[in-house]
Amino acid sequence: MNWNDVLQLSQANLEPDRKVTKTKEEWKAQLTSEQFHVTREHGTERAFTGEFCELFAPGVYGCICCGTHLFDSTTKFNSSSGWPSFTSPIKDNVISYHKDTSWGMTRIEVLCNVCDAHLGHVFPDGPPPSGLRFCINSASLDKIG
Repeated sequence: MNWNDVLQLSQANLEPDRKVTKTKEEWKAQLTSEQFHVTREHGTERAFTGEFCELFAPGVYGCICCGTHLFDSTTKFNSSSGWPSFTSPIKDNVISYHKDTSWGMTRIEVLCNVCDAHLGHVFPDGPPPSGLRFCINSASLDKIG
């Protein structure tokens, strides 16, 4: 996957293996206030405050909302951006891509493709081989294993 693939997917996302849908009240009951704000209200945690920002232990990072495996720690790198950064998702269809024109700029927002949780954004300034930097909020992740 590279930046051109991301741009194409932002026009027509892949189908996920499953879908999880809950009411606003069900999400609020399941998540902390910060997790709810980030994942369901498209918020952002403050830079360098997330629990996974500086963690580089082996394992898998899943969606805090639905448990879908999103990123493997082998693709995590230190971007010095203040948020956990990855070069690629575990599978192409676990992430959905959406054009985001908020804050006076154009970015590509990334969501969990299973439950539509806001994760963060992807940028074309990552290291090889993908050249991608998935800049993800710790509050949207759960470390598995």
